[in-house]
Amino acid sequence: MGAQETALVTGAGGFIGSNLVDDQLARGRRVIAIDVHLDRLDHLRSNPACQVYAGDVRGAGFMSRVIAGSDIVFHLASAHLEVAKSEAYFWETNVEAVQSLLENARNAGVRRFVHTSSVGVYGPLATLPADESSMCHPDILYERTKLVGEETVKRFVKDTGFPAVILRPAWVYGPRCPRTLKLFRTMKKRRFVMVGEGENLRHPIHIRDMLTAFELAATRAGIEGETFVVASDQAVRLKDLISEIIAVQGLRFSPIRVPMGVMTALCLGVEGVFKALGKEPPFSTRSLKFFTESSAFDIAKARRLLGFAPAVTLHEGLAHTYRHYLAEGLV
Repeated sequence: MGAQETALVTGAGGFIGSNLVDDQLARGRRVIAIDVHLDRLDHLRSNPACQVYAGDVRGAGFMSRVIAGSDIVFHLASAHLEVAKSEAYFWETNVEAVQSLLENARNAGVRRFVHTSSVGVYGPLATLPADESSMCHPDILYERTKLVGEETVKRFVKDTGFPAVILRPAWVYGPRCPRTLKLFRTMKKRRFVMVGEGENLRHPIHIRDMLTAFELAATRAGIEGETFVVASDQAVRLKDLISEIIAVQGLRFSPIRVPMGVMTALCLGVEGVFKALGKEPPFSTRSLKFFTESSAFDIAKARRLLGFAPAVTLHEGLAHTYRHYLAEGLV
């Protein structure tokens, strides 16, 4: 690698971000880690190779100071599941902050900017599998603002030649993922509820493969301005995914099934009550996308140009995740 490089990670306190920080440190880089919540990075507080800052990416002045000396920027911070937040918050975080960060990164001489988007930008998929050429029809605020964030990156690359790359991860799972942990816990307690028949497709990718994709996006030559879908080898039916999670825990039970209409009405009611209270609801209509929408992707472009080859099977990934939860006393 030559001289020691510095990687800046926004959203470093999240599930993917905290794993990325650990991975970058393991690869021998110094890391600047930024997020508004940093509990997942407590184990790095005394690590001299990691500078941890509590801050918001919407603060342009703050970001211009901390980005100095960075060689690589991994931008993961975004407004995502915050149902109680205003629409302005989503636009400020997922679009305006992206433009500001790009400008700061270019001024700081960053050699590669890896922008983390989402397959959510497609919205409901009309044709499966989707790839980078598929049309995007996002139907919720998070997805719409993430798509405009992507367009902001592409326009900046076109106008300035800045070396940025866009990744669209599918459903990432693994240690530290709160959604994956919730699935394991509810099944272990036999409280998991299957909404609908579970015939829809989900396309998972284990965090270890996702970290490989990040590294390739940061180091591969000749991919500036490109967008890549990142997922595992194949999609899986939701009911088969659930069965696998049950199996790796050594459980034997069949989840309760609830009709989609009943759960939709319940989610709308809960959202309304919690929004009036200014709190995040325990579940929402966005959560229903897990049960209603199918996700399946063709990763041929990532294989060809990025050199990406997923190595973790679904069984291996879920078993590894379960062992981690057991070791941490979380299940």
